[in-house]
This record gives sequence, C-alpha cells and structure tokens, in this order.
Amino acid sequence: MWTTPKRLRCAVLSVLKHDYVARGVATHPRFELVVVADDPQVEEWGHERNQQFADVLGVPYVRDVERALADFDVDVVIVSSEAERHCDLSIRAASAGKHVIQDKPLSTVRSEAERLVTTIDETGVRFLMWNRNFLPAINDARRRIADGTIGRPYAIHSDFYFAKDAGVPKGSRPPGYPPLNWRAHQIASHIDGSDGGLGTDAMGELAIEAIYPLGYFDVILGGPRVERVFARSTSHFHQVYADNDVEDLASVTLEMSDDIIGSLAIGRIGAASHASGGDIKLLIQGDRGTLAINEAHPDVGIYYKGQPPREARQRRVASENDFLLAQNFAEAIDTGARTIMDASTSYNIFATCEAARESSRTSQPVKVHNWNDA
Repeated sequence: MWTTPKRLRCAVLSVLKHDYVARGVATHPRFELVVVADDPQVEEWGHERNQQFADVLGVPYVRDVERALADFDVDVVIVSSEAERHCDLSIRAASAGKHVIQDKPLSTVRSEAERLVTTIDETGVRFLMWNRNFLPAINDARRRIADGTIGRPYAIHSDFYFAKDAGVPKGSRPPGYPPLNWRAHQIASHIDGSDGGLGTDAMGELAIEAIYPLGYFDVILGGPRVERVFARSTSHFHQVYADNDVEDLASVTLEMSDDIIGSLAIGRIGAASHASGGDIKLLIQGDRGTLAINEAHPDVGIYYKGQPPREARQRRVASENDFLLAQNFAEAIDTGARTIMDASTSYNIFATCEAARESSRTSQPVKVHNWNDA
C-alpha cells in the first residue's frame, strides 16, 4: 500500500554566505525549513543576516546550533556559512545523526575535508554538495554519453567564465593605496550576490567556482578520477584578487582515469563581459563523434527600453535543477543510495582544486590525492 513519504524537517545552519541553497531545497514539498541557527560567537552582521532570513521564512532564529537541532526535531541541515566553517558545522550535524546539504566549497583545508568525509562514512548519514548537475543541458549530455552517441569519450573541455564583478578593476587604484581586505570586501558584496568567496582567507576561482565544471566532468563521464593536473593562473581582472594574491583567471589540464584528458579554462570576467551569467560551454570528444554543450540553454533573451544595466538579458528556462537536487537527496535518504555529489566525490573535487592551485604556484604537474587512494 502506498504511503505519503515522510516530510523532512530542515535546520538552516547560517546564511552568512548565501541563502540560495536553502531556497532551492524549499522548492521540493518533502522539505520543510523549520529553524535558522548559528553559533552565538558569530559577529553581529552575521546574526542580522540570519535573523532577516528567518523572518522571511517565518521561523525562529536560534543562536545555538546544538539546541536548534535537538529542540526542533530536525532531520536535515543546510550549511551555507563562511567557507572556513562549512566542515565544522557539517561534522557537528552529521555527528548528531542529521543528513547534510552543504554549500561550496567543501573546505579550505585538507584535514577538515578528511574529517568530514570520515564522519559521514561513520555515521551513515547522507551528504549532498549543492551543485548544478541537473541543468537541462547537462542532463542531455549525460543521456547522450550513456547512449553511446559519440562512442567512448576520451577528451573533455570546459570554458567556465562567470560574468560577475568583484569590485574595482585591476589597476584602477593609484599606487600606494593599502590592499583591499578580502573579508571586508566579501561582506560588503553580499548585496549583489558576488560574495561567493566569503571567508577569512582569500579564495580564487579554482576554490570558489571550479566545483561546477569539475562536477560536470564527473557526472557526464560517469565518475573518472582526476589523477594529475597542470595549471596556470593569474589575477587579471579584479583589484581585490590581485591585492590578495589569488586567481580570477586560470587554465587547468587534467589527466584522468580511463585514459581521458580534460581541460578547463575558468575565470570571473566581470558583468560587462556577457549578457547574462557568463560564457559556460563544454566540448566532449569521443571515438565516434563530438558533443558541444552550451550550459545555459535553453534560454530566452529579454531586451527593453530602460532595462537596468545589471539585469540579465538572457535567462535560463525549463530548469528544475534545485527541485531535482532535492529529489535526489530525498531518494538517497529513503533508499541509502549515494547522492549525485556525495562527500567522497566532493572531496575528490576539492583535492583536484588543491592540486591545481599548487601546480599554478610551482609551474609543475601535481598528483591529485583522491579519497581512498592507496
């Protein structure tokens, strides 16, 4: 006899970085956001953001994570704090037996990433790193590869250029000015959503955004591991990146298992460079053909007099990515299956980004230390 699936009660553990993950989860009827919570030592601006989101939801804001998990009968937590606190909040939730949905990046340091994956494995809870793997173009690419449309894939490339600003352009400040403070800049950038690298330590695009194209490589090709990388990077566009010695433009070559070669060009290229979110494409070559993908399609162009300069001209349509991610997570909870981007996959992407950053510093190829490597 069919029964209604259990409604899953969710605690939102911080929205200091963004609230889009929590909003995405809430698009699915299985999930109910019942409380927003954070640690009491969070700075007052952080408490203000959390309180504002709780007010929008019409739920309590609790300045005590453990009390919120216990008092509100929580099944799932959604973590979107500063990057340095991602693992700590996720580990504490998993240790309490709660399933975890986490914002990117997985971590800023390897030891914390290792501790998170170990905790997820030991507790048996489900973990999902929020991603874009259910976009229509990516779904179609997965089906075509699985159907053998282009034969055996042996090469994959992505251009992943994010058309977002990050403050003043490089070179626009007179010589002798003090360097821009990364954390203060990211806190102020919250108003227009360009604070994806919120944290104490500066993070370049390899840390902030490379999860998306590397996630595409993983899901489209069926999970090959990146074994070695060679990368070059620079601070080309934005002063805050140059002042903090992190990259806003990078290229990466990837040697992968199954004799696959990958390449990635990634950058934060500024809002004036593109009519919408950026130029994001993939090219997959197989032994019987080639697959060319525009990640944004299907989309529609909207142009009118008096249009605000920052309003996107080209807008995605027919995308159910948020709903499908939440559905994937609910099914994983129900069946014990892996999610589309579980903890070990997220760790491997983190390890690839870490190796790429090391390679760009040393100008040498670097081995990727994946999870459970011998």
